[in-house]
Amino acid sequence: MSILVTGADGYIGWPTALRIASRTDQRVVLVDNFARRNWVEEVGATSATPVAHIETRLEAAKETLGLSNLSFVEGDLTEKAFVEELLQVHEPSAIVHAAAQPSAPYSQINGERANYTQHNNMQATRNLVWGLHENGLEETHFIETTTTGVYGAPEFPIPEGGATMENQGARDEVPFPAMAGSWYHLTKAHDAANLRLAHKQFGIPISDVRTAITYGTETEETRDDDRLKTRFDFDYYFGVVAHRFAAQAVAGYPLTVYGKGEQRKPFISLEDAVEGLARLALEDPDDRPDGLTVYNQVTAPISIVGMAETMQSVASEFDLDVDIEHFENPRDEDETHQMEIENSRYMELIGESRQDFEAGMRDVMETLVRYQDTIEAYEDRFLPGVLEE
Repeated sequence: MSILVTGADGYIGWPTALRIASRTDQRVVLVDNFARRNWVEEVGATSATPVAHIETRLEAAKETLGLSNLSFVEGDLTEKAFVEELLQVHEPSAIVHAAAQPSAPYSQINGERANYTQHNNMQATRNLVWGLHENGLEETHFIETTTTGVYGAPEFPIPEGGATMENQGARDEVPFPAMAGSWYHLTKAHDAANLRLAHKQFGIPISDVRTAITYGTETEETRDDDRLKTRFDFDYYFGVVAHRFAAQAVAGYPLTVYGKGEQRKPFISLEDAVEGLARLALEDPDDRPDGLTVYNQVTAPISIVGMAETMQSVASEFDLDVDIEHFENPRDEDETHQMEIENSRYMELIGESRQDFEAGMRDVMETLVRYQDTIEAYEDRFLPGVLEE
């Protein structure tokens, strides 16, 4: 038996694989096709932190962390034959499915990229759950990182799981309606629905982990060896807002707040995200829920302008004088929305938050100042640009 981590070359997938491998003697099989590296290159951007080749990463994991239970398989999860062989050979006890095209702005560029995003993301998930069923592996715990973006921006508190609906005096719990705001986010809404169906039809135990905007450069496993660094994207298309602010601060560029920036978004540190996924992957089958469980993988909602002000304060500790500027919002969103989101189930899973936003940004800055030249060379990628077709 083994544990599979898909998207294991990615921002969350790589440190998650390290965390899992450090806590088990099981074989941890990393799966990726390196598409994320290609997508970022396609938009003319780069990771601020150098991302080592996967073989170099595995060597470093063995030399620095003493991990000899990691192996890597290159392949495309949208190809059914590859997935079939992968599952038949490794017979996983758990799958952490973190492979996806993760950028909403990338999915919105044009119809070609919207189609690619939807095919890539949903086909991979369908292949995996059908592969488990067709190969007699219905006991495998399937853990997917979907996104809190499936909720949209409702005016009521977001539950952790289903919503209660009442009609003509009758009440029932129903799946939360898909209110996604991009072609990417809608792939995760469809995945959530397909996972619910896969559990109902095949009995697969499923954890639907709805990941918030994740910030951070390090986990405890990646700190001591640069070869173990995870990627850090800071461009408009693949860099989340917290990372873009940090990179702008390092480059001496104004922090770009779109519109009013008063809307609150859900956030979680990389350390807290990795911890939850590792715990789920390593859960004893007798202790975990045998149904479909939704986790809101979030520790705190923060306003965009509040993030910018925190980043400005942290930057001053590094002798960086940073301005905040408001720009016309290229996205269709309520710039004053005050999100409320339930997360008690996820917090019970991880016990406590290991890093708040201010500490996380301080940690990020300690890393990024080493790569100032790279960030300055790509500062034109902070704002959306016209891509060459």
